[in-house]
Amino acid sequence: MTKADKVLEKMRNNPRDWQMADLEAIAARFGIRVRKGKGSHVSFIHLKWVDILTVPAHRPVKPIYVKKFVSLIDALKEEEI
Repeated sequence: MTKADKVLEKMRNNPRDWQMADLEAIAARFGIRVRKGKGSHVSFIHLKWVDILTVPAHRPVKPIYVKKFVSLIDALKEEEI
């Protein structure tokens, strides 16, 4: 189990109190592009995803966005298998 998998498991078990830097680090590990706009949102983009996940860049990141991020990573991992 890689470090990224361990962090994802922690996010899955407790989606509270995560920072945007944590999500960006996991995104980089899985080849997900991070787009920071002029406003207060960050977009996560991957070629295999139909949708773009846009997350407000507040501290800490709200649990609903962490859950969506983890579920999209899980879907991406399933496609790789």
